[in-house]
Amino acid sequence: MRLNTLLIHGSRKVHTPPAVASVIEPLYVSAVYSFHPQIEKEIPHKVPFKYSREDNPTVSYLEEKIRLIEGGEDALAFSSGLAAINTILRALAEPEKTTIVAPLDLYGSSITVLKNLEQREKIKLVFSLPGTKSLLDVIGSLREKDNMDNLIIFFESVSNPLLRVYDIEDIAKTIRDIFSKKMSKNIYIIVDNTIPTCAGARPIELGADITVYSASKYLGGHNDIIGGIGVFKDKDTALRVWDERRLSGTVMDPFTAFLTDRGLKTLALRMRKHEENARAVAEFLREHSKIKEVIYPGLSDHPDYKIAVKILRCTSGIVSFRIRGTLEDALRVCKNTRIIVPGVSFGGTESIITHPYTTTHRYLSEEERRVTGVTPDLIRLSVGLEDPEDLIEDLDRALRSIP
Repeated sequence: MRLNTLLIHGSRKVHTPPAVASVIEPLYVSAVYSFHPQIEKEIPHKVPFKYSREDNPTVSYLEEKIRLIEGGEDALAFSSGLAAINTILRALAEPEKTTIVAPLDLYGSSITVLKNLEQREKIKLVFSLPGTKSLLDVIGSLREKDNMDNLIIFFESVSNPLLRVYDIEDIAKTIRDIFSKKMSKNIYIIVDNTIPTCAGARPIELGADITVYSASKYLGGHNDIIGGIGVFKDKDTALRVWDERRLSGTVMDPFTAFLTDRGLKTLALRMRKHEENARAVAEFLREHSKIKEVIYPGLSDHPDYKIAVKILRCTSGIVSFRIRGTLEDALRVCKNTRIIVPGVSFGGTESIITHPYTTTHRYLSEEERRVTGVTPDLIRLSVGLEDPEDLIEDLDRALRSIP
């Protein structure tokens, strides 16, 4: 089946009683299930069901749908995007045997998670500057270090909020070429695909081992859930993470799974409209006298435009831009919109405007924010599904508040 069909139907309705035959997969809120270990053999992850901290029918249905969409061997749903990242890294990173390489232009809280892991689990953390070339240069410099048993490469397909596009295919091929016969016992390429979604790219098809999502963003799509997803190329890896999830209690709740599944059904349609609106807004901003720079992968002057054309089927609905003004001016713009909501998330039907320097990336050092480009004049705009002319008028009014 093709993407639009999979997003709506996924697999068959595996947990719908035949006598009922409901079109929609039921919502199962039971915490516990009839389970007879003396006569039933327990299969880790999914069936037979025993306790909803481990698995739940509604959650399992969502996981199977995502697995089919992404082309993975297994998928797991989590209580948040950061819970997905935390659980996966804790399951795979072995103390004193693991090196994690990541670019600095990750989402701010993801960077904090990595730093905490470095301190608590005694892993080696190496940051690169933003961009595919910088990441590959750092990876290449590791080739002679033969004391690693685990190598984890973690990056975002489209970074937040600088919107650098990473060449997943090139990165995966280079890593395999360098390390396939070298030191690493295990190599994990983990790609956060939250911004473009599966409508824009499917990292496992491009060579990644694990794809992660904040389902709170475009997958859910309505600013009304908190959840995360992990998709795995290898079943054994998924089982390691599943075991960590059941022990740490980071499983997604069934109602969130139900709403995420509902959101998936309109994902392809929504992403096309998000992209259409974002392009209109980006083109407007390019001509505005109060704007210094517009950052959008769909524009030909974007530094990764060629990579975006190569790997992305959709450039999503995020537009970042720099104003001609100070920190106070940027905050003034965010406060003076009337339709666009000031906030810290993205990917919903409502447009949201964010000042990363004082919110999502406030815990980074001044030097880290400088080298990644998260400067006081930067604003991130999640372009929603409103009429684009209303958004443009709202932005113009807010920008004209700059002295």
